[in-house]
Amino acid sequence: MARPDAIDTKEIKGAAMAGTLQGAYCNSLTEYSRFRTREIYIGDIPLGAENPIRIQSMTTTNTMDTKGTVEQTIRMVEAGCEYVRITAPSIKEAENLAVIKKELLSRGYKVPLIADIHFTPNAAETAARIVEKVRVNPGNFADKKRFETIEYTPAAYEAELERIRRRFEPLVRICKEHGTAMRIGTNHGSLSDRIMSWYGDTPRGMVESAMEFMRICSDLDYHELVISMKASNPQVMVQAYRLLVETMVAEGMNYPLHLGVTEAGDGEDGRIKSAVGIGTLLEDGLGDTIRVSLTEEPEFEVPVARELANRYHIRERSLRAEPKKSERPPAAGDYVHECFPAGFSPYEYNKRASAELNTFIGGNQVPRVVLDLSAGHLKDPAVLAAAGYLYSPVLDKYHMGEQSVDFVYLGGTIPSFSMPGNLKQLYDYSAWLTLPDKTNCHPLFSLEEFVLAGEAGEKKDHSLNLVRISPVDTDTSLFARLVPDATLVFVLETGSMTQQRAFFFRLMEIGLDTPVIIRRSYSPGIPAEKEIPAEDSLSVFQLYAATDAGALLVDGLGDGLWLDAVHIPAGTIVSTAFGILQATRSRISKTEYISCPSCGRTLFDLQETTQLIRSRTSHLKGIKIGIMGCIVNGPGEMADADYGYVGTGPGKITLYRGKEVVRKNVNTENAVDELIGLIREDGNWVEPA
Repeated sequence: MARPDAIDTKEIKGAAMAGTLQGAYCNSLTEYSRFRTREIYIGDIPLGAENPIRIQSMTTTNTMDTKGTVEQTIRMVEAGCEYVRITAPSIKEAENLAVIKKELLSRGYKVPLIADIHFTPNAAETAARIVEKVRVNPGNFADKKRFETIEYTPAAYEAELERIRRRFEPLVRICKEHGTAMRIGTNHGSLSDRIMSWYGDTPRGMVESAMEFMRICSDLDYHELVISMKASNPQVMVQAYRLLVETMVAEGMNYPLHLGVTEAGDGEDGRIKSAVGIGTLLEDGLGDTIRVSLTEEPEFEVPVARELANRYHIRERSLRAEPKKSERPPAAGDYVHECFPAGFSPYEYNKRASAELNTFIGGNQVPRVVLDLSAGHLKDPAVLAAAGYLYSPVLDKYHMGEQSVDFVYLGGTIPSFSMPGNLKQLYDYSAWLTLPDKTNCHPLFSLEEFVLAGEAGEKKDHSLNLVRISPVDTDTSLFARLVPDATLVFVLETGSMTQQRAFFFRLMEIGLDTPVIIRRSYSPGIPAEKEIPAEDSLSVFQLYAATDAGALLVDGLGDGLWLDAVHIPAGTIVSTAFGILQATRSRISKTEYISCPSCGRTLFDLQETTQLIRSRTSHLKGIKIGIMGCIVNGPGEMADADYGYVGTGPGKITLYRGKEVVRKNVNTENAVDELIGLIREDGNWVEPA
């Protein structure tokens, strides 16, 4: 039922209309502030408002396997899962949820259950009488997807909305009667032909797909809603959630948000991709429950989600203990920029316009990667292996990999061996001045060093001069003395993501197009939001870095990335940096896999198959391969993939080229070979090195 302390949506709408909400889709653009949503109850566990960010996941067992589903659910709960979702593709699975629930209760587990529904309204109506929440997909609840373009008149479209209302209303009334919550979950990959024909394949189409159902619920005075806007592309996902919030606020709604990147994949790539999408929105103050979708056992998803959420639990506690800005004297870093600069939109991707220097950085160049090797053994060329340059003593040559960095920072130490000709070296300014040969060598200044050197007419590099700067420096007299030139690159250090974003907004406001390298530093205990145990340090580093840097890059802010972590191997730092660039679609350096998490609908061993396909295709740089367990979201979610591998029946696979079906009913034992054959036919295959 609705809580008596739920926020007044009229107040929210009035604030938006009066312009007192500082961001168009969030409370603040330049400091963390959680967006207040309505509180609802899912079983006994409240969601939204000031409640903690809740953690959930989904079972991968067959729902008719009661014992297996119960045991997996218990493992998920013991790992920290607060809500458990179970697929119910037909009435028989929906009815078996009652058996599963009874068995869980008999074993002392009262975890709220969520029925996941696609295509089958009657299964949703059955489940709504049993479990605490149902999830419906507006793309396939009352519509079928055939990838057809349909011409509608306004009257014809209104008639379609009335048809949907008639189909959806019985479920809403059942949920009201039984106190069952509902998630209206849009998936980018399963937008209906109707929505695609009217709004296009856009974040706006995703939002309107959900809003149609939300308006029906509102008309029926049913408000126990959670909303999601999932996509496998973090850019699309982020834009859709932001647009959803802006639309909800304008219509007097503030329902809780379920965050997730769908089909994120597995391993390091899946974690980074999830953190880019989920973390960007959490930084915006959006999100009330999260699910990290990995092609792994569901209990392995939970610790990742908890790490992402815990950062903001700690941050909120810290903020509650601090005086508000209005209650204390102004401090450095209080620069506020609560409107978007010209050329920036949070609802579409536009790379910040920056100058292109030396045909290498800025402008239309891909973001460059920097690695700190200043503490390495600089007498042995093997130190460059972590940077992606493998030295052959026999040939006296370097082999450059797909993930080779663009700059190495060497501090004040000059290496005693010859460097690769295409690798740029960074030295502290004082050390750079002493170099006898400055070819491919560039100085790194403090802001003060650069300004004073310019005023004194001292020597600088003729092509690239990098200057360390922090977000608060733009308000200083030193910055006012800066004379930009065609060799200047900023290295943006320190500050939170929102402070760094404010720095970019400030540059755009004053018309300064200097390229910017984002630098983030991590070590155990830093950020201060969490003391990082040694066994968690790698995971936390990757999740934090993907959030902090990814949240800028996904909006087109940043011309380079420099990650520091003294407790993380240099090779892992490099792979993380390239993984973030890949997830934000900023720089493609490897094969991308769009792989769904397994569930009860999956028609083959998804983890095993994903690893098999990866083992045979991971050398195909820039190729995107979708691996989907069933057709629920498959063809749509992998629509921007080059090739698709989709389960369509027991032991049967359908292969796609983009959205086009090219081979049906391929036996699973031959399907990977058939996929590779298709890639060969298209001329996209290269033999592994």
